[in-house]
Amino acid sequence: MPVNDELLERFRAVDTTAICDADRTTRVVHGAIRARSATTRVFGPAFTVRCREDFLAVLRAVEAAEPGDVIVVDGGARETALGGEMFARAALARSLGGIVVDGGYRDMSYVATCALPVYSRFVTPRAGTASQLGELQVPVTCGGVTVNPGDVVLADDEGLVVVDPQRLESLLDAALAIKNTESHVIELLDGGGSLSDAFNVAEHVDALGRGEPSNLGFSSFHG
Repeated sequence: MPVNDELLERFRAVDTTAICDADRTTRVVHGAIRARSATTRVFGPAFTVRCREDFLAVLRAVEAAEPGDVIVVDGGARETALGGEMFARAALARSLGGIVVDGGYRDMSYVATCALPVYSRFVTPRAGTASQLGELQVPVTCGGVTVNPGDVVLADDEGLVVVDPQRLESLLDAALAIKNTESHVIELLDGGGSLSDAFNVAEHVDALGRGEPSNLGFSSFHG
């Protein structure tokens, strides 16, 4: 399923925590890969890059990616800058969806205020070389998870996740249902209720105490 404005609006109504609650097998990028920019929310198809100690492939990706694409760089988790201010400015000019680097990024004086979402594992002043072609649009590993070209990259203040595009719509539906239930729980708590009023705590604890399988869940009055 192609990423479009309607799906983007649906993502804005949820967050990555609800997505992970809806599907615990969701690919979660390691938390060491953190937002470096003023904008943290990402939603777009992955344009993948694999390179090592050399940023030429990232430059090529910035020039080749389509508007809305999120450049995902497998830099081998090495502490070498594979991008900086110029790449972020060029990506903004081409209306890309963001840059995610499992490696280093630099020029924080600009990137920290940048409207383009930029994520990286390291911040470092030392740039790589520009003499190796690298690889574009191949399956890569970023933050410990596999990212295929066209996988949907979603991020917010909680972190980064990667979703199969064929599962995106149903996952957003499930995440929205969770957010709606959570809003009822918040109203209950704000009104003086307890967690035991909101969740099946007693039943869950009793079942586990008897050695029976059980899951903690919302109380039935939220259904």
